[in-house]
Amino acid sequence: MNLLVDRLFRHMAWANNFLFDQLAALSPEQLKMTAPNDEWSAAEILEHLTGSRYADLLDGKGYIPTEVPTTSTEVLALKELSAGFDARLRAAAQEVDGFVEFQRDGRTIRRSRQTILAQAIHHATEHRAQIAGIYSSHGLKIVDLDEIDLWAFANYEGLGD
Repeated sequence: MNLLVDRLFRHMAWANNFLFDQLAALSPEQLKMTAPNDEWSAAEILEHLTGSRYADLLDGKGYIPTEVPTTSTEVLALKELSAGFDARLRAAAQEVDGFVEFQRDGRTIRRSRQTILAQAIHHATEHRAQIAGIYSSHGLKIVDLDEIDLWAFANYEGLGD
C-alpha cells in the first residue's frame, strides 16, 4: 500500500464529506446559487462532483446515476453515494499500474489508472473550490477551504502538522 496515495484519498473523502455537511444546511434557494456569468449552480456542481465515473472506470462495479439535489435531504442522500464512490476510489488506488479502456462518444478511450486516480482527486478539489467561490461571490462564507485542507485533515487524524 502506498501510504501517500491512501492519505490523499482519505483526505478527499473527508473534505467531500465536509462539503456535503455544509451544503445540507442550506436552503433550496442557496443550493441554486451560481457564480456570476456561470450557468452551473452549487447543487449541479455537487452532483457533477459525485456523478463522475472514476470509481466505475477503475473497479467496474457499476455506475450509479445521480441527480441534482434540491433539498437538504437530497444533499444528504447524495452524500451517501459520494462516500461510497470515495471508498471505491480509495480501494481502487491500491492498484495504480495498468490501463483502463472505456467508450465515450462512440470511441474507445484508453487511460492510465494513475491518470484516472490523480484526476479523481483533482476533480474533487477543483469543484469544492468552485462551490466555495459561488458562495463567496454572493458575500457568503459557506465553505472555508482552509478548514478542509491537508493541514486541517492532519489535525483531524491526530497527526498534527
